[in-house]
Amino acid sequence: MHHLVWLRDNCPCTRCRDPRNGQKLFQITELPAALAIASERAVRTGDGTPAREIVWAPDGHVSVYAQAWLDEPTGPDGDGRTEDAKELWAAAELHGRLPEADWDAYTVDPRVRARALEQVVRLGFVLLRDVPRRDRQVLDVARTFGYVRETNYGELFEVRVEADPNNLAFTGARITPHTDNPYRDPVPTLQLLHCLANGARGGDSGLVDGFRAAALLREESPADFDVLTRTPVPFTFADAHTELRADRPLIAADPLGRIREIRFNNRSIATLSYGPERLDAFYAAYRRFGEILLRPELQLDFRLAPGDCLVFDNTRLLHARTAFEESGQRHLQGTYADLDGLASTLAVLRREEAAA
Repeated sequence: MHHLVWLRDNCPCTRCRDPRNGQKLFQITELPAALAIASERAVRTGDGTPAREIVWAPDGHVSVYAQAWLDEPTGPDGDGRTEDAKELWAAAELHGRLPEADWDAYTVDPRVRARALEQVVRLGFVLLRDVPRRDRQVLDVARTFGYVRETNYGELFEVRVEADPNNLAFTGARITPHTDNPYRDPVPTLQLLHCLANGARGGDSGLVDGFRAAALLREESPADFDVLTRTPVPFTFADAHTELRADRPLIAADPLGRIREIRFNNRSIATLSYGPERLDAFYAAYRRFGEILLRPELQLDFRLAPGDCLVFDNTRLLHARTAFEESGQRHLQGTYADLDGLASTLAVLRREEAAA
């Protein structure tokens, strides 16, 4: 038996929902306080679909629900952003099945594009091959599924050695697994990196599934996992023109306890203002999580070739790179976008594919 208020709240009739856009036309406070079913019977809609008609008391409102909708299982499916909607992985598990797509096929075949975007949702990334090596091309890639998120770095950022860098990314230094922009609220949920040149010695890329690492922490040390989900961490960034701060846990869980977001960037953690006991617990948990993230079996290592464009979930995957010779030629262009735009594009592609 369905919950009565839930059922009435989901009435699909044109008095309750605008037929042009499906949005509700009433507030919850406008529903009768003491709902009851006055009568109920099996009916068919105008196109012959089996349905259930309910007449409500005390106001006599009539609702007709498709039987297939009533029979759908209910449960905490969520928005697809939490761990239960993902395929968590270690490096060896992707051997021989790296999620990738050819750029030409991606741009002309909606099915190829849908499969590529599905990989970002499910595995956290996709590698687009043979993307034209044009200046600002990375922006065009982002616009195939969403909108560019402009930041203090501009529409795009140049990942190459700079004379006066405001970020270690713009040097030849080794960078350990991290997420980008943890000091930003909201954090950019997607990142794109388009390789224009990679002739320097070193500069290989790496990805770690942060959800898998967090799940391992929860399995191996539940107390440490709990500490990292309950301790706000001050992430900060400042230069001559920018000052940003966001206080968030390293591991964010939804109200049902499912892993939803990772923010991990040792370069951006400011001073924590907690007492000794809480600091002891935090640093022990932080160290344990950091050690898990550095396990070699978790990191997928690869080298971006000119024309490769990596699209990845910045709330789940941590990215890294080896050091490289600053005298060599290594040039990536990057930009940020958001998962909601990608998810919307994927949903429309699936809808169109189902209707074809």
